[in-house]
Amino acid sequence: METKQFTGDEIDQASALICKGELIAFPTETVYGLGANALDEHAVKQVYAVKGRPSDNPLIVHVSDFEMVKQYVTDFPSNTKALVDSFWPGPLTLIFIVKPNTFSSTVTGGLKTVAFRMPKNDKTLALINKAGVPLVGPSANTSGKPSPTTAQHVFHDLHGKIAGILDDGATQIGVESTVLDLTAADGVPVILRPGAITKESLEEVIGKVRVDQHLISEKEAPKAPGMKYKHYSPDTPVWIVDGNPDVFKKAITWAKNKNQRIGLFADDQLISAFSDEIDEGFSFGEDSVEQATKLLFAGLRSLDEKNIDIIFAQAFPETGLGIAYMNRLKKAANQKNLKSDSIFE
Repeated sequence: METKQFTGDEIDQASALICKGELIAFPTETVYGLGANALDEHAVKQVYAVKGRPSDNPLIVHVSDFEMVKQYVTDFPSNTKALVDSFWPGPLTLIFIVKPNTFSSTVTGGLKTVAFRMPKNDKTLALINKAGVPLVGPSANTSGKPSPTTAQHVFHDLHGKIAGILDDGATQIGVESTVLDLTAADGVPVILRPGAITKESLEEVIGKVRVDQHLISEKEAPKAPGMKYKHYSPDTPVWIVDGNPDVFKKAITWAKNKNQRIGLFADDQLISAFSDEIDEGFSFGEDSVEQATKLLFAGLRSLDEKNIDIIFAQAFPETGLGIAYMNRLKKAANQKNLKSDSIFE
């Protein structure tokens, strides 16, 4: 299969393929999604097959407006309007109980709920409008690997496996949306996956919000994507290192003593400080969690293509956007963190 790269002027062609049951990757402000007609069970099954995604992992359904959600949900919590008015379009996914027999179990993962999002990308909103159907849209990559933040990342993973890619350059945020479950029995919304929309931002709009910090084992069925211990991982082992230069020095010495070739994902200052001691570096620029988050997946992908044995990645405090950044980095590293001196002994 030839994978065509579509421009914004070719949305009609891309939407026609969606309507024929083909898969089209699309851009969002977070990462690129792998799009298929959410009402076409065969097309959705192809998404799982192409990605190698576990079939118990539910999919997020992307819509072009809130009116589209109303076709599938009848009972909305009282806080829904405030959330939609404040954060849609944008990087917030909302989980609702859906009407029976609206989506197949390939979308729901066997649950009675579905996660909906209205992405903040004009080309993708136009694609959904033109197709006239909601789109499932998991990250457009091989399952478990770093998510794609450019069309080139998608092409690298999926060329020859999907019909096309709608190209809109690099994404702005770089990690997946915040997932907010609105179906808890006590009525308190629960963050199942952190993202750019923080707990504090949500509470300013709707009051109390809980955070589910439970990590899903390989044998458990998640209620939202990205909840497992290991995810977003390159083939090269990743270790988290606190941003202190002294800790980085110990980590680099530890790896060199094991004759390992070292890749470093860090800010300009740290890359410069250790340029003579590492084999490859990927700088996200200034010491900024926003920049680190935007370039995390791109950096891991780039370093993974180099001839190295280990990737050291800079940690950030787990506040604000840092919660989402560290959530992805911890899963990419399978929770491995070089912050204890004992690891270097």
